[in-house]
Amino acid sequence: MCGIVGYIGSKKVVPILLEGLEKLEYRGYDSAGVAVLENGKLAIEKSVGKLQVLKDKLADGAPQGSVGIGHTRWATHGRPSDENSHPHTDWPNRFAVVHNGIIENFQELKEELQAKGHQFRSETDTEVIPHLIEENYDGNLESTVRKVIDKLDGSYAMVVLSEVEPQKLVAARKDSPLVVGLGEKEFFVASDIPAVLNHTRKTFILEDGEMAVLTPENVQVFDADTGEKITKEVHVVTWDAQEAEKGGFDHFMLKEIFEQPKALRETMSGRLSPDNKRVVLDEVRISPEFIKDIQRIYIVACGTAYHAGMVGKYFIENTAQIPVEVDIASEFRYRNPLVNEKTLVIAISQSGETADTLAALREAKRKGAHAIAVTNVVGSSVARDADDVIYTWAGPEIAVASTKAYTTQLIAMFLVGLYLAQHRDTISAGEAEVIIKAMRDLPQQTQAILDRLDEIKGFVSKYAKCEDVFFLGRSLDYAVALEGSLKLKEISYIHAEAYAAGELKHGTLALIEDGILVIALATQMDVFDKMVSNIREVKARDAAVVGLTFEGNKELAKSVDETVYIPGTHKLTAPVLTVVPLQLLAYYIAVARGCDVDKPRNLAKSVTVE
Repeated sequence: MCGIVGYIGSKKVVPILLEGLEKLEYRGYDSAGVAVLENGKLAIEKSVGKLQVLKDKLADGAPQGSVGIGHTRWATHGRPSDENSHPHTDWPNRFAVVHNGIIENFQELKEELQAKGHQFRSETDTEVIPHLIEENYDGNLESTVRKVIDKLDGSYAMVVLSEVEPQKLVAARKDSPLVVGLGEKEFFVASDIPAVLNHTRKTFILEDGEMAVLTPENVQVFDADTGEKITKEVHVVTWDAQEAEKGGFDHFMLKEIFEQPKALRETMSGRLSPDNKRVVLDEVRISPEFIKDIQRIYIVACGTAYHAGMVGKYFIENTAQIPVEVDIASEFRYRNPLVNEKTLVIAISQSGETADTLAALREAKRKGAHAIAVTNVVGSSVARDADDVIYTWAGPEIAVASTKAYTTQLIAMFLVGLYLAQHRDTISAGEAEVIIKAMRDLPQQTQAILDRLDEIKGFVSKYAKCEDVFFLGRSLDYAVALEGSLKLKEISYIHAEAYAAGELKHGTLALIEDGILVIALATQMDVFDKMVSNIREVKARDAAVVGLTFEGNKELAKSVDETVYIPGTHKLTAPVLTVVPLQLLAYYIAVARGCDVDKPRNLAKSVTVE
């Protein structure tokens, strides 16, 4: 899951590449590099470490040229090192390649090339690509690239630069994203739109199996299998470039936490009837007959999206009365799931490019299921492969730790649950209206929590030195506890675990002692008394406890050290509000510990490899 940027035109290319890579560093930051055609020869500079290392290196003298490619890496094959950094070249340095994805048969290809005399410099799978291009070059770069990708098993988004054909970039894609930007006699290719947005708003998405040839005069797109020319529809990006910047906040994560009221409002916009009685999902074409015949629902997702699916399970089972299983996508496809034509599969992915989720979706469809995608990216792979799509209008999410994408995914789960329920007649009009009204209140209630930011900042510093934190909850609170735990561990590096509170006595209680912090969620009032009993169990063993409950509930404060209050809402919609203080708690603890909040170690934003 790496970041790619390429440029061809008349301007100095290195500043454009570095600017684009800065926008893409969220995709990986183990190393960075550029390749530029300088006086007809490939000039390559690359460095292990974050992008700033490369910038410092180039400050002493950058290659001069107007055609080039750049890359920021998240390591898969080969440790982070200068040698393993992209771009990679063939041995004579005539062809340079940047690549995102995994070449599954690289070892076999590498051995074949070595037998023919090819010498390799790195441990990466990517390096076989320029060597294959060199071996198969037929005088035409695009036809050679077509031959090469036919030999590759796995996933790729790649851009090829060659001193043999210096006024040309060739890009190809399979299962990893690429976008092409169209300027005035200059053209761009990148992994994501923010990398080109300061230069052009005219873009199109390269689809799987397509190849783009960029020259200073134009861009042409071809079918990589047949070579037939393809006409692409150009889209004009409407969101502001500032949306991909920090906007005065110290970190993207904090900015995105504060963007949640807007994101929630926009994700609900047009999908709730004016009288608050029905969900309107015009984008979903699933038939009423199919909805009534659904026997089982699978929700497949990874990480934060999986936690959104856990909330979705509770919500859908309560409203639509359909059994729901939530599966980690990487496990789903390998366990021979019991899927048939009466199964609905919901695939959740912020980027729409999550490799495991995409594979699970395809496996479910192969078995006959109807598939709904929930994603934040229009035109993404998950969106294209699903039968129906519900977009979460969260806007660009740059921080690796997901916040606004998660809460808008919850809204999508609520929409799906109510939509199914109203077609199955499993919810009364009155109850649907109560839930929909509660949903409409969520944006301003979220803002109300953010307006009380200082309350959380006031006590969080005392817990910054904790090394073990347990999140406890029951029912929907347990689902949210999972996400709270993930947020804390991924950005603060504190060991954190989430448990259904009733499980404490079955082993976990052995770990509770003085110095342990427990975050106790208590918004599900039908199990509130049981939750308080669990809190008392950990207090009796000298743990510090931060409790979270609804405003007006004074009972919880009697059993905890700190109390965080959220506005009252329906028990099924509570997770949207419950998670916001947990996001802030994780953020401020991480800041207090001096962590790189937006770019936690060993992680990347869009996980496009298995």
